[in-house]
Amino acid sequence: MDRNNREIKQKYLSEPDLSVTLKNVRLPNPVMTASGTSGYTFELRDLVQLDQLGGFITKSITLEPRKGNPPQRTFETPAGMLNSIGLANVGLEVFCEEKIPLLQRFSIPVFVNVAGKTIDEYVAVSQRLMSFSHISGLEINISCPNVKEGGITFGTDPKSVFDLVHAVRQSCPDILLIIKLTPNVTDITVTARAAIDAGADVLSMVNTFLGMAINIHTRKPVLGARTGGLSGPAIKPMALYLVSRVYQEVAREANIPIIGMGGISSAQDAIEFILAGATAVSVGTQVLIHPGCLTQIIQGIKNYLTEYKIPSIRDITGSLE
Repeated sequence: MDRNNREIKQKYLSEPDLSVTLKNVRLPNPVMTASGTSGYTFELRDLVQLDQLGGFITKSITLEPRKGNPPQRTFETPAGMLNSIGLANVGLEVFCEEKIPLLQRFSIPVFVNVAGKTIDEYVAVSQRLMSFSHISGLEINISCPNVKEGGITFGTDPKSVFDLVHAVRQSCPDILLIIKLTPNVTDITVTARAAIDAGADVLSMVNTFLGMAINIHTRKPVLGARTGGLSGPAIKPMALYLVSRVYQEVAREANIPIIGMGGISSAQDAIEFILAGATAVSVGTQVLIHPGCLTQIIQGIKNYLTEYKIPSIRDITGSLE
């Protein structure tokens, strides 16, 4: 019996530690869903063992319900996908009444993505959501047009980034605040610094790259809204570079964790982002193709750490030479 106990203990001790921490929220492993690709959690319940994930990020929630953009909303591209969903969602009230009770069934941390047309809308949604104890944090989608400023996207202007994040931080001082950065800027380190200076706890990056497709027969844009966001493996090299740059120039010194995303399809992809400076990763487009990739990526990371005899995933974060 003693020998068996020793063997079990030794096996347990030899297992690599996949847990990571986003400020004060512990994730059992670094792999999460990306917002907008997996609904409100329960859509995946028959396809993925959700409690094995590190965390779940819901699709965007706005103050009022949104029907979204006109069709066509998605278009497959070489090694990627264009989407122009337009933040279609049930709205804050329905989300609180019908969706949040379902989130309570999961043991993993759940983060809610928040979007809006004005700073006041972001604040109203965030304040309401922070009252639910089982919501571990908010991911603020700053890739939305600010209607009070003539439609300029919040995330492309450093002052708008600061003002938005600061307002949400002041109204929600205790909740984990994740700011999702857009790559559609000249210098992403500038907007990253603005978010951190305003009170961001975590940066998630990157959101989709702006793109379009054209039907040569009709001579019209394929997407109903003309343009959309490009995601998938096609953007991985660019996303990886931006994560590395923000980590090296901004986040490391400020001790701000990064959630890396952009074309992650395998454990190797996830490990690359972690080496570049990401504490955790989010998987989006690949989940639409193969939901089981989430648990496969977790196992692949574990196999990598075991192969190289690395005790903890935290030992390799930002260890790119």
